[in-house]
Amino acid sequence: MFLGVDGGGTKCRMRLVDRHLKTLGEAEIEAPSNLQVGNGEAAFAAINKLTQMVFSEAGVDIALATNVSACFGMAGARMLKAKTDFAARSFPFASVKVVDDIDIARAGAHLGADGAVLIIGTGSAGLGEVAGKRFQVGGWGFLIGDAMSGAWLGRKLIRKSLKAFEGFEEVSALTSAVMKKFDNDPQKLMEWSFNNKNALAYSGSTAADMPPSIAHARPVDYGNFVPMIFDFFEQNDPVARQLIAMELAAIEQYINWFLEREIKSIAIVGGLGKRLFPMLEKLHPGLIIEPKSAPLHGAIILAAASN
Repeated sequence: MFLGVDGGGTKCRMRLVDRHLKTLGEAEIEAPSNLQVGNGEAAFAAINKLTQMVFSEAGVDIALATNVSACFGMAGARMLKAKTDFAARSFPFASVKVVDDIDIARAGAHLGADGAVLIIGTGSAGLGEVAGKRFQVGGWGFLIGDAMSGAWLGRKLIRKSLKAFEGFEEVSALTSAVMKKFDNDPQKLMEWSFNNKNALAYSGSTAADMPPSIAHARPVDYGNFVPMIFDFFEQNDPVARQLIAMELAAIEQYINWFLEREIKSIAIVGGLGKRLFPMLEKLHPGLIIEPKSAPLHGAIILAAASN
């Protein structure tokens, strides 16, 4: 049997299949499974819980896990040490392969064949494969990378809105709508960025017992402003159009990077990528494609290939 895991920042999914790749059991839980959170403890707990759930649903004795080849596609596995340490943990399976979550996205998008994937969501990254050669780019996180991500784009909007409010840049209906969310008070915007209530709630802590930096607005908090850009883009808002042009230019850099490495097909995944897909497909007909299957199926493909 083969088992695949798609471990993200907020959810973890698992699927068990037979040797013909027919699904025997599948489950999903709301649980953080980024390997860089808590030294992988949360991800380890999530996988152990899902293993019990999936084998129970499949009606398969958990003792038969020793006949299973597993592949875990995990957020945070871009960091080699996190990946290596997690693979060394005690799992009940015959073999465990731990890869970055973008590896399973790429494998699923192309059903294991050559090609690349661009993840354009709250975060962003790219991975391509040609004739056994692996080309990975981006995925370095919000603080030092993630150009073309939703978080990056949302922060661009916030900054432009504040500068417009102060008279340094063009005011538009979009920038005015953003500032209105903060009662046209830059002090409230600054407090949102430094002492973010959602970030505090997520951590389960309070500002009194944690360093202030932990309460900074998270990538997802900035990314939550992206739908506003599309709403105003459809109304021909000049700032919205400028931001979408900046986003497309950032993506174009990644596309060109892959073209230089003889990639012939690039699948687009992620919430922001889906919104931009019609534009990208029009700009690059035949090159930009929709994924052929989901990342979880990609994990199954990689599990079967490593057997």
